[in-house]
Amino acid sequence: MNPRLFEWKTGTDYFGTLGLPSYFTMVALGFIFGAVLFVSWARRNRVEPWLMLELVVWMAIWGLLGSRALHLVADGHFWDYVNVCVDPSQVDWKIDERECRALRGAWDVAAGVCHPVEKNCFAWADLFAGGYAFYGGFVAAALFAVRFIRKHTLPVGKIVDLGAWVLMLGLAWGRMGCALAGCCFGCRTGHAAGVIFPAGSPASRHHWEEGLLSSYRLESLSVHWTQVYSSLAGLLIAAAAYFWLMPRKRFDGQVFCIASGMYAVFRFSVEFIRRDERGELGGLTTSQIIALAFLVVCAYVWRVFSRRAKAARLEMEAWENRRAGADRHVGP
Repeated sequence: MNPRLFEWKTGTDYFGTLGLPSYFTMVALGFIFGAVLFVSWARRNRVEPWLMLELVVWMAIWGLLGSRALHLVADGHFWDYVNVCVDPSQVDWKIDERECRALRGAWDVAAGVCHPVEKNCFAWADLFAGGYAFYGGFVAAALFAVRFIRKHTLPVGKIVDLGAWVLMLGLAWGRMGCALAGCCFGCRTGHAAGVIFPAGSPASRHHWEEGLLSSYRLESLSVHWTQVYSSLAGLLIAAAAYFWLMPRKRFDGQVFCIASGMYAVFRFSVEFIRRDERGELGGLTTSQIIALAFLVVCAYVWRVFSRRAKAARLEMEAWENRRAGADRHVGP
C-alpha cells in the first residue's frame, strides 16, 4: 500500500511534501493506454482519430462524474455530505482523540467520536478525497458514448466491442490503484494469499471499528486482496475478449455483451468477500444489484445487435439474389 507515488519534499512550509495520488495515477495511465488503443483502431478503420480521442476524453470525464455521483447516493454517505454542510455535529468521524485534535475537530467524550467543526458544503466535490463507484462511471460514460456515436454516425457495434476489452484493461489499472490506496479491501482470511495492510489503512480502521484491533494505528489482520482479484479478472476478461471472442464473433456488439456479462458475474461474486463501506439493499450491495440489472441489459443488447446483424445479412442476400437474377436475365 502506498497512497502517494513519487513523493518529493519542496523545502517550504506552504507546499510541504508533494506527490501523485496512487489511485488517480493508475487510472490516468489506464486512460492514456485506452486512448492510444482507440486512436490506433480509428486509423486502421478509416475513422477520424481526433473524433475517437474526443469520445475517449469525454467518456473519461463522464465516467469520473458518474462514479462519484453513485458513491454519493448509494455508498451510505449521502447524509454525511448533507450534514457536514447543514449541521457538522451530526457527522461522526470514526477516529481517535489524537487524530481528532490534529484535524481540529470536536471530540465527543460520551460517544467516543469526533465531529467536524466547520461547515463544508463542497465536501461532495472533493474529487481527491476518494469515493468512487465503478458502475456509476460505466453507466454515465456508456450513455454519453451512445449519444456521441449516434450524432457522428459511427459504427456502434464495432466501437462497443473495442471498448469492452479496452475498458477491462483500464479496470485492471484502476484496481491496482485501489490496492495502492488500500480501499476496496476484502474480508479476513487465513489463506496464504491474504494480505496485511499497514497501520492507518482503511482495512486497519475497519478492524478497529469492529473491535478486532485495539487501535487503527496497528497493522490490519490478513484480508482477501480483492483489489488484485479484480485487476486479474479485468486482465483475463480483456484477454478472452481480444484473443478469443473478437476472432469468433458472429455479429458486432457480441464481444461487448459477453465481456460485460462476465464482469457482472465476477463483480456479483467478489462482493461477498469485500468489506469496505458500500450501500446495501435487501441483503445485496449496490454493485450486486446493478450487476444483476446489467446482466438483463446485456441480454437485451445482445438481442438488438443480433437482430440487426440478421436483418443486414438477409438484406445483403436479397441484394445478391436480385443481382444474380439480373445477370441471368441479361445473359451472354
